[in-house]
Amino acid sequence: MYAQGGYGQAPPQQQQYNAGYQQQQQQQYAPQQQQYGVPAQQQMTEQPQQAQQTQQQETQAAPTDQSKAQPIYVDTQHDDMVHDAQLDYYGTKLATSSSDRTVKIYDVSGNSYAPNATLTGHSGPIYQLSWSHPKYGTLLASASFDGSVLIHRESRQGEWILVKAFVGLHESSVNSVQFAPHEYGLVCAAGSSDGKVSILTHGGESNGDDEWTVEYLNDTPLGVNAVSWAPYGVGKEKEGEDEQCEPLPPRLVTGGSDNGIRMWTKNASTGIWEQTVVECSDAHHKDWVRDVACAPSIIPGMNVIASCSEDKTAIIWKQGGDDTAADEKKWSAKVLNTFEDPVWRVSWSITGNILA
Repeated sequence: MYAQGGYGQAPPQQQQYNAGYQQQQQQQYAPQQQQYGVPAQQQMTEQPQQAQQTQQQETQAAPTDQSKAQPIYVDTQHDDMVHDAQLDYYGTKLATSSSDRTVKIYDVSGNSYAPNATLTGHSGPIYQLSWSHPKYGTLLASASFDGSVLIHRESRQGEWILVKAFVGLHESSVNSVQFAPHEYGLVCAAGSSDGKVSILTHGGESNGDDEWTVEYLNDTPLGVNAVSWAPYGVGKEKEGEDEQCEPLPPRLVTGGSDNGIRMWTKNASTGIWEQTVVECSDAHHKDWVRDVACAPSIIPGMNVIASCSEDKTAIIWKQGGDDTAADEKKWSAKVLNTFEDPVWRVSWSITGNILA
C-alpha cells in the first residue's frame, strides 16, 4: 500500500501491472459473470470502489493512533486572567489560579480531565501555586495579592480542607510561593513586594507539634518577585569517615525588582540564613527579575540557576563543579536568548537539560 497525502495511487509500474491483470481477469471470468446476469465491467468496477472505501475508513481511523501525543486543552472556567497552572508530583492533578480569587483543581487521566474542586478564601488575585511532596499528603499552597498564603489539603477525593491560613503574612502582595525539597521537612517559602521572604515551617505531627513557625528574610526593599529552592544534595565527604558526605544545607534563590538575584543559605551550625549575591561581570539583568528556577542537581558541587526578566532575556548562572578550588564560589553567566517580549516564567525539566 502506498501513501501520498494519505492513501493514493500506486507507482506507474504497479498501475501497468494492475491494468494487465485486470484485463486478463475480465476475459477469463466474463462468460461466468454474464451467465449469472452480472456485467463483467460492472463487477470489476465495484471491486476498486470497495477497496477505496476500505482505504478511506483506514485513513479516518489512523489519527486515533496518534491521539496519545495530542495536548490537553483545559477550559478552566475562570472568570478572569489565569496566573498559574501547576501539576502535582504524579501529574494526576492540575491546579490553576486566577484574578477571580479562586483556585480550581482538576483530575487528569490520560488525555482527559475532570473538575475536582474550587478553592476559595483569598480576597485578591492569586499569583502562584505550589504542590507539596506526596510524603506529606496532597497539600497545595497559594500566594495572593492580599498578602496571605493559604495551604489546603485534600482529605478525600474532591473534598478539601484549609490546613493553615497565613493571613496578613506580608504587608504587600505575595508574588511567589514554593515548597522546599521534602528532605528538609514540610517547609514553604514565599516572596513578597514588601521586600521580605517568609519561611513557613511545620513542626511535625509525629512530634505532637502541629504548629507552624514563620521566619522572615530581608531580601530587597524594592520587592521580591520569585523564589526557588535549590535541590537537595550532598557536599564534601566528612573528615575521618569513609564514603559519607555531608548533606548540603537548605538553599533558597530569589529574584527581585532591583534586577538582582540572591541565594540564601541556612548555616548548619547557627541556623541563621546567610545571603550571597548572584552576580557576574559577563551578564546581568537590566530590569525586574520575574522568575528564577534552580536546576536539578546533576553534577555534584555545581549550582545552576535560570532567570528571566522584563529586559526580555533569559540567563543561565553556574557556580562550582570545576577542578579549580579558587573558582568554587565564583558565578558565571550566559545570556541564553533575547526575546521579543518580557519573559515571566522559566522551568527546568526533571533531568535538568531542558529549559522552558
